[in-house]
Amino acid sequence: MGIDVELHSARPARGWKKARATFLRGCYGHAEALADALGSLHYLGVPSRLTAVDLYGDTVMNEQEAAAALSELPGLRALCADERQRAALDDLAAVLEQCVATPGSYVWFAGD
Repeated sequence: MGIDVELHSARPARGWKKARATFLRGCYGHAEALADALGSLHYLGVPSRLTAVDLYGDTVMNEQEAAAALSELPGLRALCADERQRAALDDLAAVLEQCVATPGSYVWFAGD
């Protein structure tokens, strides 16, 4: 199980092929570690926008939601079990930062 993360210039269309029209950047290298980190935090009951990400479906965040999630990352990172989970959150932070800096953009979390 893993979570792929993509940044889009506008709300991504349903379906992978149609969504390529707005694709800006992907974050795929830590899909399993990101799912482990978010799943662990969710099961621990840690309240966060990121722990609300659907591990098995799709979740989309606009730039305002991405800003809120970005502000929560340092606290979530401290709760991670290992370095690979922290690295996954660091990669996610880069995507969230770019989303915040790109008006009208969205982050798409694609779960398994």
